[in-house]
Amino acid sequence: MGLDIKIPIGLMFTILGLILTILGIVTAGDTEMYEQALGYNINLFSGIIMLVFGCFMLFTSQLFKKKKTEE
Repeated sequence: MGLDIKIPIGLMFTILGLILTILGIVTAGDTEMYEQALGYNINLFSGIIMLVFGCFMLFTSQLFKKKKTEE
């Protein structure tokens, strides 16, 4: 089948991760905002994790697409 679910999932996680990473960088100096998170910039950390996961999904979808065309 030609349906590969990794592409839309990878795009979704990459876009949301990019938004959260930018938000975490912009609000890095706001200590009141991160008081409940014990002072950790949770937007930055979760954004980076989502961005890495989204890029990994897109990379694996391209990797399997190249492998499939070689056969």
